[in-house]
Amino acid sequence: MSNSDTLGIWTVYARPRDYPAQFVARLFYLDQPSDQVLLADTLAEIREQLAAWGLMCLPRQPGDEPHIVEVWL
Repeated sequence: MSNSDTLGIWTVYARPRDYPAQFVARLFYLDQPSDQVLLADTLAEIREQLAAWGLMCLPRQPGDEPHIVEVWL
């Protein structure tokens, strides 16, 4: 199965360890991270870009890691 056949999921993080001053969206295929990352100074900037691509936002779930803000499909 190639990445083009798999649903991509953007996970949005608030100030993760590798980018402590920024919001980060990372693209995952299934449970595997890709090399695609979006960086922004604000959550609004990340949301604006993901929404512009026609993606839908799902809120974080109770079992998510604390620095996960939301996911986009």
